[in-house]
Amino acid sequence: MNKVHPFFILAASLMLLMGCSEAESSEDGRPDVVVTTTFIYDMVQVISEDADAFDTSLVIPAGEDPHIYQPKASDLKLILEADTLIYQGLNFEGRMVDVLDEGVSVTRNFSEDKLMFEGEGEGEADPHFWFDIDLYKSATNTVYETLAEAYPEHRDTFLRNRDAYFEELDALDTYVENRIEEIPPSSRLVITPHDAFGYLASNYDLEVHAPQGISTDSEVSNSTIEETANLIMSRDIKAIFVETTTNPDQMRRLQEIIDSRGGTVEVVGSEGEALLSDSLAQEGDSGDTYISMFRHNIDTITEHLK
Repeated sequence: MNKVHPFFILAASLMLLMGCSEAESSEDGRPDVVVTTTFIYDMVQVISEDADAFDTSLVIPAGEDPHIYQPKASDLKLILEADTLIYQGLNFEGRMVDVLDEGVSVTRNFSEDKLMFEGEGEGEADPHFWFDIDLYKSATNTVYETLAEAYPEHRDTFLRNRDAYFEELDALDTYVENRIEEIPPSSRLVITPHDAFGYLASNYDLEVHAPQGISTDSEVSNSTIEETANLIMSRDIKAIFVETTTNPDQMRRLQEIIDSRGGTVEVVGSEGEALLSDSLAQEGDSGDTYISMFRHNIDTITEHLK
């Protein structure tokens, strides 16, 4: 029997209340582009810069974990009344997938051979595509196409912004490669709470390991923690990393196990150092854009592993 999501029930109820009324624009009368995650919000901000074409609303706030985010009635109203709705897909917005089908997924043009899968290709697709810069460019292009179709009078501005941004992303790719070269090959193992960095490892000369799977909405077994501790000891890894949207207890537990065996490992997760995986930072903080997020992560990883 299929599970019915509470958010789906809420959606149906609100849709009945709304009846057949047309979607409202934002309070200032401008169209409202609604996006689900901070990554898409950043794409839209970049593409629409200087266009003054619409207002942009974000559903899942910065710093929240989209895997387990519990949507509110106000989120549903925002989604249902959007003039343009853009979401990620790949089940990243796990608890609101039932009401996103009417929008545009930035991953809709991804071919299966470009995706990574949990369980050696037999499990769920890994949604953390933004750590593959080429895939991120593809998603950004989908945002460009969506906005250009919805607001054609601004197409030239959108195109100019996209092309300039792609040059910045190419420069970012070179920066990442150069920084990773600073880490000795035997130390290029990144251990984090959940498996968000698989695309990073696939595209650069890194290994990643995480006790938890690709979703934070899953349990971690004692045996998996022990296996991770064994890996840290065998490779003499200097540091393991906390993420901003995950519980740091797993990393501290690993540190305790390593300490009990006579080893030493640093847990990197103090303010301003935790890795950004499922959300950009809050506006005004380091990592509040895609490029600054990526640089923050790579700089943090490099400085603690080299």
